[in-house]
Amino acid sequence: MTIARKLLVDENVTPWYHCISRCVRRAFLCGEGFEHRKDWIEERLKTLVEVTAIDCGGFAIMDNHLHLLLRLDSEASKGWSAEDVARRWSVLFPPKEEKGQGDEAIKLWVAQRAQDAEWIEKARGRLASLSWFMKCLKEPIARRANREDECTGAFWEGRFRSVAVLDEESLLATCAYIDLNPVAAGIVKTPEDSSHTSLAARLVKIGEKENGQVAHQSRDDSDPAWLMPVEDRRERGGCCGLLAGFTLEHYLRLVDWTSRLVRQGKSSVDAEVASIFERLGFDVEHWQATMLSLFGEKRLVGCFFGRPASLTEAARQLDRRWVKQRGTRAVVAG
Repeated sequence: MTIARKLLVDENVTPWYHCISRCVRRAFLCGEGFEHRKDWIEERLKTLVEVTAIDCGGFAIMDNHLHLLLRLDSEASKGWSAEDVARRWSVLFPPKEEKGQGDEAIKLWVAQRAQDAEWIEKARGRLASLSWFMKCLKEPIARRANREDECTGAFWEGRFRSVAVLDEESLLATCAYIDLNPVAAGIVKTPEDSSHTSLAARLVKIGEKENGQVAHQSRDDSDPAWLMPVEDRRERGGCCGLLAGFTLEHYLRLVDWTSRLVRQGKSSVDAEVASIFERLGFDVEHWQATMLSLFGEKRLVGCFFGRPASLTEAARQLDRRWVKQRGTRAVVAG
């Protein structure tokens, strides 16, 4: 039975959501000669991150589906002026009557819209909505692909899937899972050979930095400007990232080790990787079991991902008796 999105997404429970969307009939509509559509998706994703109140911590664009790790930040949208909201909206939905009429016409439209308080609040909410983010990502791609194919009809499956990521270990596991999708699918042998993933984007940025080609300052000096950095630096007055005290170098080592685990089903833990787990307070065996489960035949079931204690706390916050993940229930006493 389909559950309403408003019952699945609650920023008070967690701001992090793993979203998955598949091409209709799981056809390879972004592969087999149509790989250029992956560039379309990545460019659109960048635009959405720039104008909405939702950040991207990870992505993987595959031949017939895509994965996104998104962070909701409705507080950011509350600080936007009416003109900011209207301007951001005009980027996603250019006024039809103003198309091709230049910047002055857009400015006039923005100024007019900014006077409509009711419309501004509705647009503000949509710019912070996970459902609207996915709508604004998928619809333009579908229309563009249909024009290219000279056809009509659905490009994506009708409904995307969202999984609430409840704790730091699950967040890191989700990010690694997303970045390792091409490895698990057998498309590439090593993570660094991937394309159209957040890992690939981070590696490109590292290459630019080493070659002195970085032309602008990013939110984190080892990450693309539009992608959330690996290290959370808010305690030091910096930007929001994945985990505090966890650097991109740590992440690359962890992903490299996990990729061998995915390919071989086992992998010895070297001293550097062991120190990373120790610093994070994660259990190596639990990490191995989690990653093998994510990539195994019995895929993630349910709309929540976290340790048992996190699942129980989510159930309490949502006023439910239990929430489900991978065939298990977190039961709330009483």
